[in-house]
Amino acid sequence: MEQLINELKEKIIDTLDLIDITPEDFKEDDPLVGGKLGIDSIDILELAMMIDKEYGIKIDNKELGQKVFSTLRTLAEHIHKNRKG
Repeated sequence: MEQLINELKEKIIDTLDLIDITPEDFKEDDPLVGGKLGIDSIDILELAMMIDKEYGIKIDNKELGQKVFSTLRTLAEHIHKNRKG
């Protein structure tokens, strides 16, 4: 799971072009949206598309999205449980 969390940190930085953010700036249990990373609802849409493309997992409703994108850890747990292959 730790490897997946570290992988997600890199992918989030790349996907959202977070220039001043390093993987060390991410804390697994900090809020993703509205937290110190500055991620907003538009960014979440981009992340949802990246998750679909990279992991084959669709996050296609608001309720699921709010739960899955609450923290980096909840995102990693969702991917780990639902990953294909």
